Amino acid sequence: MRTFIYSNYTIRILFILCILTLIFACNKQSKKISSSDVKNVVNTTKLPNEVIPFFQHWNLILGDGSNAGKATDFEQEDFFYTVNDSKQDWVVFKTPNRGNTHGTSNNTRTELAQLKKWSPMTPANLKATLKVMNVATTGDATVAATYSVVVGQIHSADGHENEPLKIFYKKFPGHEKGSVFWNYEINTAGDDNSGRWDYSYPVWGYDFSVVGNSKDNYPEEPKDGIKLGEEFSYEVDIKDGMMYLTFTSKGHETKTFTKNLIESIYTKESDMPEQVKGLFVPIGQDGVERENAYADEGLFFKLGSYNQTNGKDPVVNKVWCSGAETHGGDIQKQYADGNYAEVWFKSAEIYVDEEAYSNEGYFTANDGLSQKTVYPSEVIPFMDKFKMLMGDGTSVNDLVDFEDKDFFYTVIDGNRRWVVYKTPNSGVTSKNSSNTRTELHENREWTPEEGGRLTGTCKVMQVSTTGDARVAASFSTVVGQIHSGEGHENEPLKIFYKKFPGHTKGSVFWNYEINTDGDDNSGRWDYSSAVWGYDMSEIGKSKMDYPSEPSEGIKLGEEFSYEVNVYKGIMYLTFKAEGHETKTFTKNLIQSEFVNKADMPEQVKKIFVPIGQDGTERAEAYAGELNYFKQGAYNQTNGKDPEKNMVWCAGAETFDGDIQKQYENGAYTEVWFREASVGPGISPE
Repeated sequence: MRTFIYSNYTIRILFILCILTLIFACNKQSKKISSSDVKNVVNTTKLPNEVIPFFQHWNLILGDGSNAGKATDFEQEDFFYTVNDSKQDWVVFKTPNRGNTHGTSNNTRTELAQLKKWSPMTPANLKATLKVMNVATTGDATVAATYSVVVGQIHSADGHENEPLKIFYKKFPGHEKGSVFWNYEINTAGDDNSGRWDYSYPVWGYDFSVVGNSKDNYPEEPKDGIKLGEEFSYEVDIKDGMMYLTFTSKGHETKTFTKNLIESIYTKESDMPEQVKGLFVPIGQDGVERENAYADEGLFFKLGSYNQTNGKDPVVNKVWCSGAETHGGDIQKQYADGNYAEVWFKSAEIYVDEEAYSNEGYFTANDGLSQKTVYPSEVIPFMDKFKMLMGDGTSVNDLVDFEDKDFFYTVIDGNRRWVVYKTPNSGVTSKNSSNTRTELHENREWTPEEGGRLTGTCKVMQVSTTGDARVAASFSTVVGQIHSGEGHENEPLKIFYKKFPGHTKGSVFWNYEINTDGDDNSGRWDYSSAVWGYDMSEIGKSKMDYPSEPSEGIKLGEEFSYEVNVYKGIMYLTFKAEGHETKTFTKNLIQSEFVNKADMPEQVKKIFVPIGQDGTERAEAYAGELNYFKQGAYNQTNGKDPEKNMVWCAGAETFDGDIQKQYENGAYTEVWFREASVGPGISPE
């Protein structure tokens, strides 16, 4: 018998090795796996490229927005790894409802993106067999993208970077079966891509357009749908500008589709399908496609788990913003309660033709893009003509390449970039105002005789949810002004948006403030003209008593435009909104119609005379006075006691001026602009 004698040093080394082995085993066992109802699932020691050996053709984008590069000999326990379901190995792609995104997308993904791109005339092929293990369990059922994940794509690397193919799986909560469908996104004609839309084709179950009647109301379960954990396959074959799709699944009818990628059938408004009119047109996505569709653009495949359920407010976009639970972006909390998408692939193949060429430009343009700053001056390039006061009292004179994440920044609504103006109910105000603002102040000053012109296309995303309904200014914000820089420094124009709590629709109206005769300005008052909905004088009978909702009003998040054109002393106003009557108004700024007490409108007698504001206007109104434009978010809902002024003191919640608490509790206003211009007045002819 041979005897082995071990030194203390050797024993220590063996002990350390044992501990390291145990740690490694524990780490492998702690890897995140599928949803809890999956039985007999074990983690494997195989790497994903040992299960599906094609990762040399792809970069891998993870659910934290990072580009992991080629996924050969790579795994990541939160997003990308392998499991075995007791029958075979699978590659897992997993991503939460909220994390860092890639490019300009609103949605997280753990997804492969092909390293080479190809013309639609070049042969290309992608095959995959998969099963979806989880889609988000929260969201808004009226939003088409909710509860869905994209498991395969064709993406353009050029032009608008649109997507001629997205293969979806979608399942509503409480349903056993979900739907598989695919979408074609038009390659929008022209430089403006905001009108792009998808047309959706059902494979098994419904298409994309089938939504709920309310947030938690779901359609009937599809009879021919696919269950979570049920295997299906797709093949995408590209030949001579045509896309051929084949979908197969055991126990289901095989489905095939053909789509021309180089010749559009959507070049005119009359070509738009009814499905699109019902889903996309209401949110302003009503474009047409260029005649040659995706011809002459570099296309590439994507494959994995592209989660379509995000936490963004459906008010922003009723097709793509799901309002789902995100736990503030905490990935593990999202995984713990089902707020994620998870897709398993057991096999996949890709054909890359020798004519395919590098897709490096796509990654250079999009890697880290969601974390890059896009300044408001890059979206609306007239910022050099303005200065600004923000909601904390900060004045900014140079707005080029400037942003502030609390007050003035840019966002993407799933469609295009907007400039955000945001301000609380209580902050630091300008010297003559009771109200906070994040608002542009034109540098140029001009007399009404000289004239000026301001345009804006905006949507109001928030007005204060607290206040006193008897106070005319409550629940409102001003989105555009003309302000006098001389004399009483009054305001010949204020454009308002106002929405009472509990209402879906609010009102747009504009006010003219008289340029009070004499040295005493305390008798000044506004006359209000309704555009859509009510004028300013429509108030409640008590603090919490609201008028009926305006039938022709504007919703939060609904886009509208205004033009203010002052030419030779006359102000011409034009208001436009999709689905609403265009309204025009004319007001003389150099000759008053309110020079006598008898000229006072009944509306003014109702709301201003009771608080002692009963002045008259000088005969020449604003003639000869220097004026300037203002645009942004001028919050009219403040925390001042209504007993001091029943027109302007709103009595709203202010949380002692704590701006973040106000933002968290709806005590603020927020206005988004996508277009605006400023310049000299022009002839109305």
